[in-house]
Amino acid sequence: MRRAMLAAVALVALAGCGSRKELAPPAKEPLPVKPYGAAATPTPQQLLEPRPEARPTRNDELLKESKERPEDPFDIPPKN
Repeated sequence: MRRAMLAAVALVALAGCGSRKELAPPAKEPLPVKPYGAAATPTPQQLLEPRPEARPTRNDELLKESKERPEDPFDIPPKN
């Protein structure tokens, strides 16, 4: 009985993972109020797009050549 219950819960959880679809605002629900200091209320599409802080761009610049590090006057060895 316990195994059957665990299997059923696992199948329901697995089925829930596969039903992904495009995000949309709830029907007949008002959009959030205009943010303080904003010129206009954002559209639903603007609200669904991640900001740059949430998804930063990737920097693929490789190190072209190794360079000697400059002398650092504050690089003091720790006291023992």
